[in-house]
Amino acid sequence: MTANIKRRCHFVTRRLAVSSLPLALLCSVLPAAPQDGGAPTLRLDPKRVEDALAGMVADGRAAGAGVLIWKGGREAYFGTAGFADREAHRPMTRDTIVQIYSMTKPVTGVALMQLWEQGKFGLDDPLARYLPEFESMQVYAGKDAAGSAIYRAASRPILVRDVMRHTAGFAYGAGDTPAHDAYVKADPLSLDNDLTEMGRRLAKVPLLFDPGAQWSYSIAVDVQALLVEKLSGQPFAEYVRQHMLEPLGMHDTAWRQPDERLPRFAALYHKTDGKLVRDPDASTRRLNFQNNRLTGGGFGLASTLDDYMRFARMLLGGGELDGTRILKPSTVRLMSTDQLDPRITQRLFLPSKGSVGFGLDFAVRHLQPQKPEENRGAVGEFFWDGAATTLFWVDPANRLATVFFVQTMPFDGTLHRDIRAAIYGAGYLGPKGD
Repeated sequence: MTANIKRRCHFVTRRLAVSSLPLALLCSVLPAAPQDGGAPTLRLDPKRVEDALAGMVADGRAAGAGVLIWKGGREAYFGTAGFADREAHRPMTRDTIVQIYSMTKPVTGVALMQLWEQGKFGLDDPLARYLPEFESMQVYAGKDAAGSAIYRAASRPILVRDVMRHTAGFAYGAGDTPAHDAYVKADPLSLDNDLTEMGRRLAKVPLLFDPGAQWSYSIAVDVQALLVEKLSGQPFAEYVRQHMLEPLGMHDTAWRQPDERLPRFAALYHKTDGKLVRDPDASTRRLNFQNNRLTGGGFGLASTLDDYMRFARMLLGGGELDGTRILKPSTVRLMSTDQLDPRITQRLFLPSKGSVGFGLDFAVRHLQPQKPEENRGAVGEFFWDGAATTLFWVDPANRLATVFFVQTMPFDGTLHRDIRAAIYGAGYLGPKGD
């Protein structure tokens, strides 16, 4: 297995005259932010991170893995293990392009909040003010004595804030109610639909609950993309390219990747009967290497570690990177502040992410880890992940941002647990929080 694993570490200290010092001593010179209440400062253990990446490949949870860590104003660690394409023995490298799926969502949220800063809408405006098709939404209310579905008018309009915090009531695929069945039949996220058609179809699907009543992961971020188009007057992908990707220097990030980048594209693997099985190439490449009408706000971008780190560093920098401002610091703070009322107690899978709430397109940690098996992290961090088990987070308390790439389906939360434990240490608690 050792011969099949490629591990590469890059430290900013290579540029220092002390590069001949032992690795552990090099790590100790990296700056770390003090923690609240006298908690120990976070110091990276490069060997622990390297071993975690290798272990993910060795035990068959990932064909390849890579992580990039920015800390204290500099690159602190880069490492990979295994393969981007196991069958071709093509290693996971720094410029490997992977599908990030729902890590597209924070990009969409930032795009929409740029328009909010321009006064184009209010967070508590009714969605139907800008997208009239969502004016009179019905809510699924159970079944009558004969077993027929009951629908009623929503108790209040969907607000823009609802589509940014997953409280609108939309479905996101198959489920156990007639409203889910209606969603599947409408097929709003067919790649043959443009965003306008997506919205038209979705508006006819009953909501699962009244707006604001629950947190339920949904198609709402694709509705955000439609809002960006309506409010900006530009196609969504063009707006994102012009106002985010190009200004940030994210040159390898796109929905439709140029064909010449295909040799850098990672294969996708499904865990089947305990083993990783490669998905057919035609299926894997469908989102990024064919011309689709749909440009999803909630999925579809493919990116590299370095590109997505530039997005993460912009957020860590309060909306600015290398002199380019994307958002105001106050807007980043707003997005990374929990937006869920305490009375929103039904939160689907969100508690599995840790002691978190949800801001505007980010999960937000508000308490220290409450049990040993919980993901490590610091109060104030904000993050999201993708269906192929990719992950990023921004940790202002430690001046840290991390981007972690694998291409494993279905989503495997143990990989996130392990990379976080490797970076923070298994017993890390950090600032006390609320």
